[in-house]
Amino acid sequence: MEPLPLKDIHLPESIGWWPPAVGWWLLPILLILFIVLVRHVYRRLTRKTAIKRAQTLLTQIRRQQNDPLQTLTDLSALLRRTAISTDTLGDVAGLRGQAWLDYLDRKLPDAPFSQGVGRCLADAHYRPTVPEQTDLEALFALCERWLKQQDKPS
Repeated sequence: MEPLPLKDIHLPESIGWWPPAVGWWLLPILLILFIVLVRHVYRRLTRKTAIKRAQTLLTQIRRQQNDPLQTLTDLSALLRRTAISTDTLGDVAGLRGQAWLDYLDRKLPDAPFSQGVGRCLADAHYRPTVPEQTDLEALFALCERWLKQQDKPS
């Protein structure tokens, strides 16, 4: 018998690195989506925690109100700390006077800080005595309302 004219075994060409498989294309996209999701959840949780803590501190300030001037100072500091903690743009810390009141009025439709009882928060804590027309109970109610508005998405 005569041998068959067979050729030697041919191996396929080696696989190139480009283009990558579909999984390699999806991996960076999924990684970016995961990072964005984690960042969003983290911000939401820290925002809610800051607002809940502020509501607790507001209740404590209401219970401890001995000196009206100290109460005004504590309320002003509480609102500022809460605003700094929850503001995503980070431009709150430098606001003073009317700009601060306008910031506080942003989420409230009737402008109670600029034109209402909240007006005393602009400068009352710098004065030696509390202005006579200051209504602390109305101011506490306004601060509670402001904190509730901060919990809602923009």
